[in-house]
Amino acid sequence: MISKLLRRAATLSVAAALVACAPLTQVGPPAGVNASIAASGAQQAAAAECRPLPDAGQPQYIIGYGSLMQDESRKRTSPQAGGARPIELSGYRRGWFARGDPVGFSTTYLGVLPDVQGHLNAVIYRVDIGELAATDRREASYCRRIVPFLSITTLEKLPSEALSGQAWIYVNSAKGIATPSARFPIVQSYVDIFVSGCLEQEQRFELEGFAQECLATTHDWSEHWVNDRLYPRRPFMYQPKSRAIDLLLSEQLPTLFSHIKIEGAHAPP
Repeated sequence: MISKLLRRAATLSVAAALVACAPLTQVGPPAGVNASIAASGAQQAAAAECRPLPDAGQPQYIIGYGSLMQDESRKRTSPQAGGARPIELSGYRRGWFARGDPVGFSTTYLGVLPDVQGHLNAVIYRVDIGELAATDRREASYCRRIVPFLSITTLEKLPSEALSGQAWIYVNSAKGIATPSARFPIVQSYVDIFVSGCLEQEQRFELEGFAQECLATTHDWSEHWVNDRLYPRRPFMYQPKSRAIDLLLSEQLPTLFSHIKIEGAHAPP
């Protein structure tokens, strides 16, 4: 009996020693929880990369190159923004390659992409941090990127306040880049906002040819272009600059302009 007890005690001692020497296994959340935490961290990192935190201690500027060039459109988001100033921007290419939301009837918008050989005319205006955040929400499908002031040339004839601080531009995210198609056409109502903004700058600052430059530095115009104005036979009722816009488009893009279709009459299947 004693020998059996001794053997059992020895066995238990060896087992205890083996347990003591075994590597510790960390107890943590299930693998699914870890994956969820990792995915959340990746999303936060992507958001920070897409919209870097601005320096609240510096003046903040936005460069508008599409709908943000028009006073009315811009002020819907930034009613307290400073006056827009015309500029020439180098290092970027503007074009019709910002695909809209695929839900329902949609369109292709203007976008910009970095291009060392590219240049375009645009506007720059000052905003506060709150209006910068509001513009982030408006341009949710774009990423906000900082622009060095060396890339910006102001076009005002009279001397004005020098630019300093942080200047931002909204560029296309990779997943939203696509040129116009029958399903995602260029629409005249958006063209109207863009070109009327160019005409506002041309007239306000007496910059002859500024509106023509807007069209000349915009790429990827397409025959997939529809006229979605309300009552298009009397467009001036809803778009006061329709005559000037149409004249400019017909002169600068005669072939494409002549093929614009009335929205609804030739809708894609």
